[in-house]
Amino acid sequence: MTDANRLHALEDLGQSPWMDNLRRGWLTSGELAQWVERGIRGLTSNPSIFQKAISAGSDYDEQFGDLIQAGTSVTDAYWRLVTSDIEGALALLRPVYDASEGLDGFVSVEVAPDLARDAAGTEAAARHLHQAIAQPNLYVKIPGTAEGVAPIRTMIAEGHSINVTLIFSLDRYAEVMEAYLSGLERAEGDLSGISSVASFFISRVDTEVDRRLDEIGTAAALALRGKGAVAQAQVAYARFRATFQGDRWEALAARGARVQRPLWASTSTKNPAYPDTTYVDHLIGPDTVNTMPEETIDAFLDHGTAVRTVDADADAAQATLDALAEVGVDLGDVAQVLEDQGVGAFAKSFDELIGALDAKAAELGAG
Repeated sequence: MTDANRLHALEDLGQSPWMDNLRRGWLTSGELAQWVERGIRGLTSNPSIFQKAISAGSDYDEQFGDLIQAGTSVTDAYWRLVTSDIEGALALLRPVYDASEGLDGFVSVEVAPDLARDAAGTEAAARHLHQAIAQPNLYVKIPGTAEGVAPIRTMIAEGHSINVTLIFSLDRYAEVMEAYLSGLERAEGDLSGISSVASFFISRVDTEVDRRLDEIGTAAALALRGKGAVAQAQVAYARFRATFQGDRWEALAARGARVQRPLWASTSTKNPAYPDTTYVDHLIGPDTVNTMPEETIDAFLDHGTAVRTVDADADAAQATLDALAEVGVDLGDVAQVLEDQGVGAFAKSFDELIGALDAKAAELGAG
């Protein structure tokens, strides 16, 4: 199978391959357009991605300098830089959105990471971003924290499309799906213009679960290394299927509602002992998205396996989660640790970037 066919084969199996990265040079050089031609159907970003993009090289210097010279604050200048990239990607992916009748072609931008524990602030920021970047293929990312659930419901009820990010547990995933459904029920009129994905994080789960299994150290525990993340995602998919059926869902579907697709995030392989396509190969199936960094896309294009796998054996996936509990791994605690780490990492990236831009602004002022 040729590399291009592997991405198109995912689409044939009902999964949309998205890219988990964005930087200015990709837009100006045409590289992102080439990825779209090869089969990439959407794009996600986060504060860490923008920190790396803006801090590296000089792609943003001219626009940043102009903004600072015009009296724009550093924080506002940061959001102008981000908005420029997001708008460029939205325009590039709009044909995908139109051709897919609103299924794909989305670009995601995240609310400020310091709002992850602030429900009112998250709601206001998400609403502002949708108003400032008024494009139908925009997803605003809201963290799936306890404080994020109510803003998710409110944004959906107002007709805004939302990418729920940083989901690490089955319990929180259930809350997110309920927020989507109840938000749709509160929305007025035709629902076909409202879209959402639920970003379930994968590889980080294995990193934390494996660390705990190593500490336990028994043969039964060590035999479960590298199995927890995929098993939890496969069980999540089974719960997704169970949720989006029945009378409640059919009433919403009759008004044009779309399912809230599971989006597999953090699918690069952190442990070099595991295959570099393991978090793609084992999570392929209908009504799903996999957002991958370019290294993982390249690996999948080269030697990935495009076969429906996400629901191949839901009972075995549940048995793996049961076995983890039996050896002493508390997946609820794992999820809380990973959520705290994820929120902290994004906040750290944001703070570091603002600090670097402050220094650059000072240099411009001195010059």
